[in-house]
Amino acid sequence: MPAPLASYVESWQPAPATDEDALSPAPAAALSALLDLPDAAAKSGDPLPPLWQWLYFLHWPAQQALGPDGHLRDARFLPPIPRRRRMFAGGRSEITEPLRLGEPAERVSSLAAVAPKQGRSGELLFVTERQEFRQNGRICLVEEQDIVYRSGDGSAPRHPSTLDDSAVPEPEGPWQLRLHPDETLLFRFSALTANAHRIHYDTPYCRDTEGYPGLVVHGPLLALLMLEPVRRNAPERQVRSLSYRLHRPAFVGEHLLADGTPSAGHADLHIATHREARHATAEVTLA
Repeated sequence: MPAPLASYVESWQPAPATDEDALSPAPAAALSALLDLPDAAAKSGDPLPPLWQWLYFLHWPAQQALGPDGHLRDARFLPPIPRRRRMFAGGRSEITEPLRLGEPAERVSSLAAVAPKQGRSGELLFVTERQEFRQNGRICLVEEQDIVYRSGDGSAPRHPSTLDDSAVPEPEGPWQLRLHPDETLLFRFSALTANAHRIHYDTPYCRDTEGYPGLVVHGPLLALLMLEPVRRNAPERQVRSLSYRLHRPAFVGEHLLADGTPSAGHADLHIATHREARHATAEVTLA
């Protein structure tokens, strides 16, 4: 009988890490082009949209440091469990003031929490990483990311065996943004975020090893897409806090709908396809 996952992380206490980035306008312009915006969403001196910090502070490890799934074999905040599988589950952010492009910034990352839980596919390990972003000596925003790990394959995943690339989801709220991701879009987003996970570009690996019916749309891309209706429909309102949760994967070729319902001081957001109304959900508080 395999050892419980908690036994592998009893003495695991990685030290905080500090990174710096000049916050060049180039990555923001590249994501703007990916989303077919007519112009860059932010230029030098402008505030960076929420979650767009994911385009910065990137690490490009040596090729030999990657595992068979494309992820790093070992890193500071990767739990030391055998046959590790990783899933991005969600996160939260508190924004005192947005980061500004063209001004050097510092990120301090630390381990916030580790919690073993029992899921439908077996034992899971929830790891929360905390990140503080600073500019000019001030903490501008604090972000927490929840990553779920499991050991081995677990039970058979529950995903559709075939995908419909023609069905379109119906809108619910007044804010809507549609996206029909293809292989090229996923490839470009992987490059923008230094993400080498094979589920986003290797179809045979997706189907034969991970059990997915097709290439998986990045969880971070779903989260960024959810916030786009806020940025486009309420550009004068600053996002003060946000939380998001990724529930079920979406796949290449499916029609995605980012749907938002604003109310006094906040907005409820979600990502839908024709087969799932809530692939991802988010709540934002507006200034």
